[in-house]
Amino acid sequence: MGCVLAGLLDVLLLLAVAVTGSLGLVDAEGNFGRTSAYRRKLAASVDLPYNDSLVLPPPGVNPPQQVHLTQGDYLGKAVIVTWITDQTATPIVYYGTKNGSYVDSQMGNTTQYTFYNYTSGFIHFVTLSDLEYNTKYYYKLGDVTVREFFFITPPAPGLDVPYIFGLIGDLGQTYDSATTLAHYLESPGQTLLNVGDLSYADDYPLDYQVRWDTWSRFIERSAAYQPWIWTAGNHELEFLPAVGETTLFKSFTHRFPTPYTASNSTDPVYYSIKRGPAHIIVLSSYSAYGKYDPQQVFLLNELASVNRTLTPWLIVLLHSPWYNSNTYHYMEGETMRVEFEAFLNEYQVDVVFAGHVHAYERTYPVSNIRYNITNGLCTPMLNNSAPTYIVIGDGGNIEGIAGVYTEPQPNYSAYREASFGHGLFQIYNRTHAEWTWHRNQDGEAVVADSAILYNKVWYKGGRNQC
Repeated sequence: MGCVLAGLLDVLLLLAVAVTGSLGLVDAEGNFGRTSAYRRKLAASVDLPYNDSLVLPPPGVNPPQQVHLTQGDYLGKAVIVTWITDQTATPIVYYGTKNGSYVDSQMGNTTQYTFYNYTSGFIHFVTLSDLEYNTKYYYKLGDVTVREFFFITPPAPGLDVPYIFGLIGDLGQTYDSATTLAHYLESPGQTLLNVGDLSYADDYPLDYQVRWDTWSRFIERSAAYQPWIWTAGNHELEFLPAVGETTLFKSFTHRFPTPYTASNSTDPVYYSIKRGPAHIIVLSSYSAYGKYDPQQVFLLNELASVNRTLTPWLIVLLHSPWYNSNTYHYMEGETMRVEFEAFLNEYQVDVVFAGHVHAYERTYPVSNIRYNITNGLCTPMLNNSAPTYIVIGDGGNIEGIAGVYTEPQPNYSAYREASFGHGLFQIYNRTHAEWTWHRNQDGEAVVADSAILYNKVWYKGGRNQC
C-alpha cells in the first residue's frame, strides 16, 4: 500500500518539477516564492478575561486542573501526566484500556515553586510506563473530585507507519489563540509539537505567574488527551534579577517536564524522542550551543544515533528560526544556524520547525554552509539535500501579528503570510509526507498553504524497494 501511495505521489512530483524545476519540498499548487496578499487585522490581540470559561478552574473539591500530557520516554511507550491542585492531593493516576475500568495505577511525585511573591499550586507528575503501542488508554485522577480523560499511544516505530503531527507556536491565551486551538481540535492531529512561547506570563508585570495557571487550563482541552511536545522559547526564560529571580526557565521546567534523561541530555530544555515514524530532536535557542557546550555535544551524539530504518523521518524543533524573511526578529537565529546547520545537513534532517516570528513562512530546502572567512560565499542556496524550514509562530498571542516582510522575497522562501494559524505534518510512509497550513480565518478543512515533502534518505531508495 505504501508503494502504491508513493507511486501516486510521484505523479505529483513530476508535475511539480515541470513547474518549479526542483525536487524536495514542492508547493502542491505549483507556486514558487509567493507572498500572500491576504492580511488579517494587524492590531494587537486581546487576552481572554479571567472569567472566560476557557481559563476557569473546573468545579469541585480540590479538583485536578491544568491536566496535560507529554511523552515520558525515548521510544513512545510512556506518558507523563501532569496536573495541579490548590491543596495537597495524592499524586496517583488510575488507568486502563476500557472506559471506566482502571485496573492499573501509578504513583508519582509532587512539587511546588515560588516566583517573587507567587507560590504555585501543588504540581503532580506521574509517568505511566510500559504502555502498549497504538492503544487507547483511559485515566482518572483526583482524591475527592475525580476527573477522567483518555489518550492514544503512538504506533511502533517503522518505515511505512503513517502519523499526523500538529504544529503550533507562540500560542498565548487570546481570543485569536482560542480560534487557533479550536481549529486544531477539529483536525486529525495525533500529537502536538509546540515550538515555544507558551503563556506569555512575562508580558505582565513581574512575570505574573497566574497567567501560567490560566494558560494551562486553556490548553487542557487538547493537552489532557494527546501529548504536547514542549520547546522552550524566549518567553519561558523569565529572568528578573531585580526581584531575585535568576533561574532561567524556572516556571517552564517545574510545570512542563520532558523526558530529557532518556536521550542522555543533561538539560530538560533540549532532548530527543522517537514517536511513530519520526525521530524528533528538540533544541533550545536560549541555551549555550557553542563547540564543547553540552547542547552541541548532545546534538552530535543524538544525530549519530538516529536509525532511519526505524524512524525514517528526522525532525528538529527550535524556537528562533534560522531562515526568516520577516523583519520581526530578523537574523536572531543566525549564530545558532552557523554553529549547527552543517550538522543538520550532514545527517539529512527532513524539516526544521521554529516559532518566534508571529507569522507563517515555508522555505524550499535551503542551506548556507559554504561560507568561510575568506571566500565571501554567504548567499543561501536551494539544496534538495538540505532541510525545509517552516516558521509557525502564528498561534495568536497578545503581541499580535508580525506584518512586515523583507523585500524582495528571498529565493529560498516558498510561501509567507502574516496571519494566525496552525500546521499539520502528515507522514504517509518512508518516502512521502504532506505539510498543510491552516489560516484561522478559514474553516479547518481549508488549506491555505501545502507542500509534499520527500524524505532525504528514503525517497530514491524507497522506490527501488517497491
